Amino acid sequence: MNQQISIIGVPMDLGQTRRGVDMGPSAIRYAGIVERLQNLKYDIKDLGNIEISHLTDDQTDVNEDEQNLRNLQEVKEVNEKLASSISKEISEERFPLILGGDHSIGIGTIAGVAKHYNNLGVIWFDAHGDLNTAETSPTGNIHGMSLAVGLGLGHEKLTNIGEYTPKIKPENIVIIGARSLDDGEKDLIREQGIKVYSMHEIDRLGMSKVMEQAIAYISKNTDGVHLSLDLDALNPHDAPGVGTPVLGGVSYRESHLAMEMLAEANIITSAEFVEVNPILDERNKTATVAVALMGSLFGEKLT
Repeated sequence: MNQQISIIGVPMDLGQTRRGVDMGPSAIRYAGIVERLQNLKYDIKDLGNIEISHLTDDQTDVNEDEQNLRNLQEVKEVNEKLASSISKEISEERFPLILGGDHSIGIGTIAGVAKHYNNLGVIWFDAHGDLNTAETSPTGNIHGMSLAVGLGLGHEKLTNIGEYTPKIKPENIVIIGARSLDDGEKDLIREQGIKVYSMHEIDRLGMSKVMEQAIAYISKNTDGVHLSLDLDALNPHDAPGVGTPVLGGVSYRESHLAMEMLAEANIITSAEFVEVNPILDERNKTATVAVALMGSLFGEKLT
């Protein structure tokens, strides 16, 4: 793992409608991420937060020209800033660690990272597929579209961030922990042949076997791997502070095992942890879980 880490906070709440997720980066910092990684002997540069233009409640409706995409222009602008910031850090040979914020920031992270690799792999650790488009989304919330945008599917204002599209190939994606997929997402997964380990596979095979297979699959044809971890992948009992909780998720211990195995494989070249919402949380429990998982991802061991 790259010993030079740049932390970038993205206090974005415009990709969905529940307030509070904009405080996620602050909650994660408060839970001690900088100190945790410094104790593991990493060189940490905290770049602070990407500036977000917050809208009033009456400005968050879908505009006619946005084609069922809530806050399209604002989400585009934030992700352009994020992509540029990430690309700069990678150019300086630093590992970008992104703190969210809602999962619409995945658009900018993939845009900023993928330009530095010929075949970027993406591990999407999430209860949801985030593979909707304006045509298939039941809500118009862009945080449910970010992986589709990376594939070049969606509004051109989003797909053209970074001035290239697509950013990733369907065969270079692994989704882990899925248990809430819309019909359009299921169709896309089948059409594109995207590898998905749902909770069914995790229950049946066990997390150890799932991660062995996922690591072997994602390592085969890629020259870098981005980890995008949505805290709603975990069971709400373990991570209650998320905007779209889904029962029956990955356990706390299974999540740690997944991160530990990724650390052992030494394949992750960038990462983001998203959807921490302190307003919905219990004594900053979810942010604390996020920091603990980051510790495991970056090599922290019990002994």
